[in-house]
Amino acid sequence: MTTVIDGKVAAASVIEAVKAAAAGLEAEAGVKTGLAVVIVGDDPASHTYVGAKGRMAKECGFNSIQHTLPAETTQGELAKLVASLNDDPSIHGILVQLPLPKHLNSDAIIQSIRPEKDVDGLHVVNAGKLATGDLATGLISCTPAGAMLLVRSIHGEDLSGLNAVVIGRSNLFGKPMAQLLLNANATVTIAHSRTKDLASVARGADILVAAVGRPEMVKASWIKPGATVIDVGINRIDAPERGEGKSRLVGDVAYAEASEVARAITPVPGGVGPMTIAMLMANTVIGAHNADGKVPPKF
Repeated sequence: MTTVIDGKVAAASVIEAVKAAAAGLEAEAGVKTGLAVVIVGDDPASHTYVGAKGRMAKECGFNSIQHTLPAETTQGELAKLVASLNDDPSIHGILVQLPLPKHLNSDAIIQSIRPEKDVDGLHVVNAGKLATGDLATGLISCTPAGAMLLVRSIHGEDLSGLNAVVIGRSNLFGKPMAQLLLNANATVTIAHSRTKDLASVARGADILVAAVGRPEMVKASWIKPGATVIDVGINRIDAPERGEGKSRLVGDVAYAEASEVARAITPVPGGVGPMTIAMLMANTVIGAHNADGKVPPKF
């Protein structure tokens, strides 16, 4: 029987631990964990994500602040806001919702966030710490951190002797995911659009992670029987069977056929997705502990 890896259950477990850590810090040191979320413009999907993050932060007992800026906000105005949040001791995590409007330089803004408040784990200091194997003092990008927890739920802490293939090489997910797998002693291959015979490379994986943004690209024939499949893709496709103009969400893996072959697989939705917000909350409470000189919780 294939194990369906339930991201909602795993995320709920992380959130309970975050609540306990936040409450403990407030009781012991009088410090309320603070998260500031910045959104620029009126992209509907971004507002949906930000709303979900704000609600979860409040549920975790955080002081949650949202800064909603108009689409015409200048680079200087946004940089000034980030600088003020950097200097605010009551804020332990700063999240600038991406994508930003096209006239803004998002990388410059992300790199201006202090690394210890960079709860998205995108600052070069946090990326560098992960790349050099320092998982203790940096903040790890939320989606790979969450995906790694799901891998561990199947294989445990030590991945020695296992081959892992990550399809996708983005700074946001592919590279940090590969670093986490490597740190857990897996033998790691990063594959991508220029990889020759991608299906053959994927078939060598005991742990296959797909993050390419192409609906149902990874077929059952790409999957080694008994492999663990982590599907990071979220793609909306037409679903005429549900009625005219209807759509549905699918991953980068052809789930129905892949689940016939895999030992364990994440569904879409309900797999990696819920873990991203959970790990954002985890990073924020870790940041609060670090700022107060307390030993941060482990997740």
